Amino acid sequence: MEKIWTEKYRPESLDEVYGQDSTIERLKAYVEKESLPHLLFAGPAGTGKTTSAIALSKEMYGDEWSANFFELNASDERGIDVIRNKIKEYARTSTMSDIGFKIIFMDEADSLTPEAQAALRRTMEKYSTNCRFILSCNYSSKIIDPIQSRCAIFRFRHLNKKDVRSWIEKITKSEGLKIDDDAKELLVRVADGDLRRATNLLQISGSTTDHLTEDIVRQSANVAKPKDVENLIRTALKGDFMGARNLLDELLLEYGLSGEDIVKEIHKNIYNIAMDNKKKMIMVDRIGETEFRIVEGANERLQLESLLASLCLESKN
Repeated sequence: MEKIWTEKYRPESLDEVYGQDSTIERLKAYVEKESLPHLLFAGPAGTGKTTSAIALSKEMYGDEWSANFFELNASDERGIDVIRNKIKEYARTSTMSDIGFKIIFMDEADSLTPEAQAALRRTMEKYSTNCRFILSCNYSSKIIDPIQSRCAIFRFRHLNKKDVRSWIEKITKSEGLKIDDDAKELLVRVADGDLRRATNLLQISGSTTDHLTEDIVRQSANVAKPKDVENLIRTALKGDFMGARNLLDELLLEYGLSGEDIVKEIHKNIYNIAMDNKKKMIMVDRIGETEFRIVEGANERLQLESLLASLCLESKN
């Protein structure tokens, strides 16, 4: 059975990690010295945090890496009992490698409760002689200061369009896929610097055909055409609420987008609309408020229609 492509094409070494050159150079220095402090990897999803941690361990320990690398996803087990039992139990055992310490990798560490983070801080202090922690998070602000002060912090950034495009070309060539330029650019736009998402969309798109077109990628990604979203915004700005509402229905039915997806598409496209900058600021503020309400559980349809109503009213002002 074939692996999913995110695992099939996961880089095996630090040199193969895309788009994080300065970070990788510092990690390679730790490998050369066979020593490292506790590390904190912070940044958006799909930018190489987990991959870098695994690649670092493979280069540090060689064939024995799996015996000296313990991975735990903090979003699944986020309570204080996990720290006191699983992590503490592993941290207190010694390593048989010549390096002298093992690595505990905690993915999504910003999901840990404050109590669990406080317990983790004490564990990091007590067992630092034979264990090093690598913490991964999307938001370093959610990690308590005592832990941050004990770690070397590495910031992972969104990959630029050139790196994402290069990654797409690598996979399509390896899989024998033909991809149109328009489809490639759509993938780059939709991925938004997230290589994991780009890889998943490529596998979905390539599951039924060897020739990837823009329409096939769009269907796989469930994204609306920019001109359709732009037409929705322009109709609302003309004050035609019912017309904009009908266009919203078409987007919901044709593309199957969620309310959050539509709000994000409106946000991306509103900058292309010619209007006074002050009005544009007001609209962006309203878009942000709409997304917040939807994320918090408010009725999607009601919030989207409220946003369209705001656009219509702003046009009259």
